[in-house]
Amino acid sequence: MEHGNVVRAFIGSFTSAGGRGIVTAAVDPATGALTETAATDAVADPTYLAAGTTGSGPVLYAVSETEEGAVAAFDIGGEGPPRPLGAPVPVNGSGPTHLSLAPGLLLTANYGSGSVSSLPLGPGGLPGPALGVLRHEGRGPNPERQGEPHAHQVLPDPSGRWVLTVDLGTDSVRVCALDPAGGAAPVLHSETALPPGTGPRHLAFHPAGEHVYVLGELRPTLTVCRWDARRGVLDPLGEVSVLPDGYDLPSHASALAVSHDGRFLWAANRGHDSIAVLRLGAGGDEPEHVTTVPCGGHWPRDLVLGATGTRLYAANERSGDVTWFDIDAGTGVPRRTGSLAVPAASCVVFA
Repeated sequence: MEHGNVVRAFIGSFTSAGGRGIVTAAVDPATGALTETAATDAVADPTYLAAGTTGSGPVLYAVSETEEGAVAAFDIGGEGPPRPLGAPVPVNGSGPTHLSLAPGLLLTANYGSGSVSSLPLGPGGLPGPALGVLRHEGRGPNPERQGEPHAHQVLPDPSGRWVLTVDLGTDSVRVCALDPAGGAAPVLHSETALPPGTGPRHLAFHPAGEHVYVLGELRPTLTVCRWDARRGVLDPLGEVSVLPDGYDLPSHASALAVSHDGRFLWAANRGHDSIAVLRLGAGGDEPEHVTTVPCGGHWPRDLVLGATGTRLYAANERSGDVTWFDIDAGTGVPRRTGSLAVPAASCVVFA
């Protein structure tokens, strides 16, 4: 968001691990460099953020990734740190790890309870009590991580007709419809199974809207799927590793970003502590692993493009920093250009 001549970023963190809540940073438009300007710990463990605009101005939303599970809204239209808009609102689920905006709704993926919640947005963008909860069912072959459902992401599709929910515990992606009357939880429409033990964590759409890329945490792979928005059906086409050939030590893929022109995809690897570069091909359905580069820290939890699409930012949770990279326009390979210390960093949003 531009406030005067200042562009800002908002960085989530784990307050339970020494983070300072939501950190605000100015962004140098020429270099992409971040400079911290403020912070607020008004909500516990604001690990994932999303930004929206209401008639009253820009609003930042944060999960509270706690056992109780809540969301909070912040006014980001003025100077200083984000200003809370009321008290945190329970999501009727535990451990929310992701949230997104749909028309009139705030949606959360609740990892601990394996569910997705919908909350209505009232005047000024303030979320109200949860309207409904869609509980996932199933399990996977990994007894330690997949003994029950673990919803990790909920994301509307580009058409606005569907919501996709990614579940690490059940090795599947669910396609849901929203109640046209805005009444309750998303309604299950179809479910797509991935190879057992994949542990899907996040997905992203190709800019053309016809392909979806699903990133596995337990098996560090990228699954490319055909997306049929008319029927609301996701069809897996194939997969590719996001680690170098021959690497067999523990690593857990975490986040992905797709270039604005659909030519490249980047995936973060925790453990290997790298960013994989994949070329997507002309149709977007043939990802090719080009190379990996160091993430600039330890345990990259989030990966996001800057507003112009020419820079990449990694939130390195365990080294406590956000590192930024210039992207080579021809090869898609990121080159590290700086970092900002942010303890227990978990998410970066530009708004």
